Amino acid sequence: MSPFLLSLKLAAWTTLLLVPASLFIGRWLARGQGAVKPWVESLIYLPLVLPPTVIGYYLLRVLSPNSASGEFLSWLTGQSLVFTFPGLVIASLIVNLPFAIQPIQLAFSNLPEQLREAAWVSGLSTVKTWWHIELPLIWPGILASATLVFAHTLGEFGVVLLVGGNIEGTTRTVSIAIYDSVQSFDMTTAGLYSLILLIVSLLSLLIVRINSHSRIAPASAPASPTASATETDRW
Repeated sequence: MSPFLLSLKLAAWTTLLLVPASLFIGRWLARGQGAVKPWVESLIYLPLVLPPTVIGYYLLRVLSPNSASGEFLSWLTGQSLVFTFPGLVIASLIVNLPFAIQPIQLAFSNLPEQLREAAWVSGLSTVKTWWHIELPLIWPGILASATLVFAHTLGEFGVVLLVGGNIEGTTRTVSIAIYDSVQSFDMTTAGLYSLILLIVSLLSLLIVRINSHSRIAPASAPASPTASATETDRW
C-alpha cells in the first residue's frame, strides 16, 4: 500500500472511531459539573501542548510487549501493537482527542438551555432530545471535528514514527515518506506529497471557517421541540 493510501486509511479509521465517541464526551464536558471535570479536560487537551515525541515515547512504553499493559493488549489482540497498523490507530486516537472533542464541546455549550427545557416539557426523553433536537443543531461542530481529525491525522509525524516505525506498506505514512524523500534528496516525491498535504490542510481550514459562521436557531420559539415530539411519538 502506498504511503498516501495508508495515511488515508489511518485518517478514516481515526475519524470513524473518534468522532462518535466525542459526541458523548463533548456533551458531558459541556454540561457536566464536578471536581473531576477539570482533570478530564486537562488530560484530553494535553496533546495540544505536549510534544508528539513525548506522547509517542509513553505510548511505546504502554504498548510494548515488555510492559504489563502491552503484554495484556498483545494477549487480547493476538499480536504486538508496536510497529503495527492497529498500534498506529491507537496512537492516532489519543493524539487527535482535542481536535475531535473541542468543536463538539463548543457546539453543545452554545445550545440554549431553553431548547432542552422545551423538549422535556413536550414529553421528549433525554435520548430523544439528544437525537432529534441537539444533534441536528450541532452538525457544524460535528463536521468541524471530523475535518480537523482527518486532516491532522494525515500530517502526523512524531507519534507515528515512534509507535509505528517506518515499515513499507504497514506503517510508512505520507509524512514519513516526505521525510525519507528529503533524506534521499528525492525532492520531486517530497514536493508532490507536501503539496497534497498543503491542499488538504487548506481545504480543511476553509471548511472549518465556513462552518464557524453557522448559527443555531433561536430558542425563543419552542414550537420546534413540540413538533419533534409529535413526530417522534411513534418511537
